[in-house]
Formats: sequence, C-alpha cells, structure tokens
Amino acid sequence: MADSDNIDFGSLHQLTGYWLRRAQLNAFKSVNDFFAEFEITPGLFGTLEIVDRNPGLTQTAVAMAMGNDRSAMVAIVDKLEKRNLIQRRPSARDRRSNALYLTPEGKAFQARVREQALEHNDSFFSVLTPEEHRTLFDLLKRIAVIGIQSG
Repeated sequence: MADSDNIDFGSLHQLTGYWLRRAQLNAFKSVNDFFAEFEITPGLFGTLEIVDRNPGLTQTAVAMAMGNDRSAMVAIVDKLEKRNLIQRRPSARDRRSNALYLTPEGKAFQARVREQALEHNDSFFSVLTPEEHRTLFDLLKRIAVIGIQSG
C-alpha cells in the first residue's frame, strides 16, 4: 500500500485542474524520457517542427508560436545550431532579425524523430479508445486556446 493511499485529498479529487495537472505530469515524464533518447527536449523538438514546417520564420515568430519569450529562443537556437540541426540567416523582411531554417541534417533528424514521436504518442494514449483520444485532444485544444485568446 502506497503512503498516498492513506491521504485524504479533500476537494482535490473533485477539481478538474488537479487531474489535468496529474495527467500532465505523467505525460510530460513519458515525453521527456522519449526525447532523451535523441538528446533533445520537447521544446527543442517543437522548435524544429515549427521551423521545418515554416522555413524562414524569425526567431521571434517561432518564440511566439511556441509560447516562449524571445530570450529563451536564443538559447534554444544556439543548442540546435551547435548540433548542426538549424541555421540562422538574415531575414529577407527585417535585417535586424534572423530567419531560421533546418539544415539537411536537421531535416533528416526531425523526420526520424517526428515519426517515432507520433508512434510514442499513440502508444502512450492507447489506454483510450481512438474516439476518446480524439475527444480529449479536442477538449484540450479548446482549453489551451482560452489562454491564447485572453493573453
């Protein structure tokens, strides 16, 4: 019997946010463990995915799309650039900004990681039926957009 079996959680078990946080912790641990195999983080993967699908975006635009602040994006791009996965080029629209592009090595890396990430996602959520997974996905997107619209 785990110690938490004897704990009275009071109203916590009635709060959606509590269960959302517990689910997020579980999912995040699984995702972090998965990405560790590739020596990246979910944030680095997200940056690579956005740049791959939107070549030439500025660092600022990628930061905004990811929900990061611009200062964090500099460190992220530095890490990816050191691994020769991404490159900065002067933006054609604004010379004060850098546009981001995947290198050929970055494109191959991202394609391999993306495929395995999608398989990992399906495996992790296999406790749900496909319909339940779609419903959860749609509900989470709706909740996530609330913060974007009010921010």
